[in-house]
Amino acid sequence: MDIILGLVGIFVVLLLAYFMSNNKSEINLKGILIMIALQFVIAWLMLSTNVGRFVLERIAAGFNKLIEFGSIGVDFILGGVARGEGGHVFFFDVLLLIIFFSAILSVLTYMRILPTIIKYIGGFLSKVTGLPRVESFNAVNSIFFGQSEALVAIKSQFHYLNRNRLYIVSASAMGSVSASIVGAYMQMIPPEYVLVALPLNMFSALIIASIVAPVNVSKEDDKVDVKNVTQSRSIFEALANGALDGGKIALIVATMLVAFIAALELVNWIIQLIFVGVTLEQILGYVLAPLAFLMGIAPDELVRAGGIMGTKIVTNEFVAMLEFQSIIPDMSEKTVGIVSVFLTSFANFSSIGIIAGTVQAIDSEKAASVSKFGMKLLIGATLASILSATVVGVFL
Repeated sequence: MDIILGLVGIFVVLLLAYFMSNNKSEINLKGILIMIALQFVIAWLMLSTNVGRFVLERIAAGFNKLIEFGSIGVDFILGGVARGEGGHVFFFDVLLLIIFFSAILSVLTYMRILPTIIKYIGGFLSKVTGLPRVESFNAVNSIFFGQSEALVAIKSQFHYLNRNRLYIVSASAMGSVSASIVGAYMQMIPPEYVLVALPLNMFSALIIASIVAPVNVSKEDDKVDVKNVTQSRSIFEALANGALDGGKIALIVATMLVAFIAALELVNWIIQLIFVGVTLEQILGYVLAPLAFLMGIAPDELVRAGGIMGTKIVTNEFVAMLEFQSIIPDMSEKTVGIVSVFLTSFANFSSIGIIAGTVQAIDSEKAASVSKFGMKLLIGATLASILSATVVGVFL
């Protein structure tokens, strides 16, 4: 019954994307079916086989080791700073780790390791699905880099991108997450679901975007150039630049959390002046409960899970993960997995501004297009998160 419900949920998500499509006759049905099949294979391997679970455990162990190394650096600069009750400070123990992960990514980029991997995986994905190379490259790139960095990496191809192609690359950037932040996520929610979400989100973003904004690209307009992926002139400069970028990300996230969490408390205070005992999370929970049910969440957990999902959309994934972290012990394993995968993406209102600002810096004319389809972009990216989470729910 759970499997049937999951398949119905996937069908509903695809149907909603179909209704949003601006060119239904050009939808690449073959490529979409191939990507859905690949999602099922990946989810099955990672969640239902001993080999897959072993690989997940090893990868998680590798990330945990990197977290240990990063923690040593954090502890060095903090010295004997008192941590208070529980010994845990979110900014120190989670956000500052982004600096180390960003530095590692920068070094791997300078050494041309990541660009080569991304180029060939993207090329394979393009060949198998029939999707354009630029869109495939960008989708893979979005697993490793943030929204802005992923778009900047294809700036030399921007003049090839029409409105639909621009929608797809923007959706991939919003529907995925940066590897530099993965370590922070793994400190808040189960690591295995964060890792499962990475490849699934890549496919989900492409699937939904390819339905909403299908493209047909000639070979002349489908080129990928990864020669100028870094400005660093040595491995030490790459390490330093990556650390500085990570520091900026950590401060940006911290600043946004202060604003969003405070704003959420303000909204809840206003709501409770009118409706005693009611919160924004509860309202969002009831609104998203039907979708949560189709995703496979148990009836008695629908409102709480829907509230967390809604919080992520209106604020950001960090705020939602902090809320979710406190109730994970009270949730079933299936709900924890589904919600965790849903939260592991950049699909929220603030991302519209980030993507529009990045495109503005690259090509001011195309920035106007992003602003116009900003809401459609958020809906598409949210549907992509729902699709990934629903696929995971089938195997839990």
